[in-house]
Amino acid sequence: MSLINWRKNSKNYPGSALAEWAEDFFKDDDVFFNRRWKRDELIPAVNVQEDDRSFNLEVAAPGMKKEDFKIEVENGVLVISASSKSEKEESKNNYTRKEFDYKSFTRSFWLPENIDIDSIKANYQKGILEISMPKVKVEKEELGKVIAVN
Repeated sequence: MSLINWRKNSKNYPGSALAEWAEDFFKDDDVFFNRRWKRDELIPAVNVQEDDRSFNLEVAAPGMKKEDFKIEVENGVLVISASSKSEKEESKNNYTRKEFDYKSFTRSFWLPENIDIDSIKANYQKGILEISMPKVKVEKEELGKVIAVN
């Protein structure tokens, strides 16, 4: 058995008709399903800004604490992940209400070779995770060379 790379409306995917039906079922006009069940809603938006000295990322992650984030570089990939859990219980008179919420996400970005990995800094305030990645000068490899024949 081989893996099949699924693409929207792929005729090679045996479940494409079912996938199309499910997509129609969860259309944008149904607020409950869009906010609660669509995977895209769980992934925070990211702004990327580049200038001469650095790359800067802004990750929209309201309602989290700085302790919820884990940021690491693995094999040239910046991995940003977060998870939070909150529980609230209220007891009054003859009823008890218990609510809980779990949030998690992971975003990954290939880093260019001119990033100074040791100088990456992150700051979280007012629902925005800011990551600053300073650039370093990279010596370019020569792509060609003349070889003398002896």
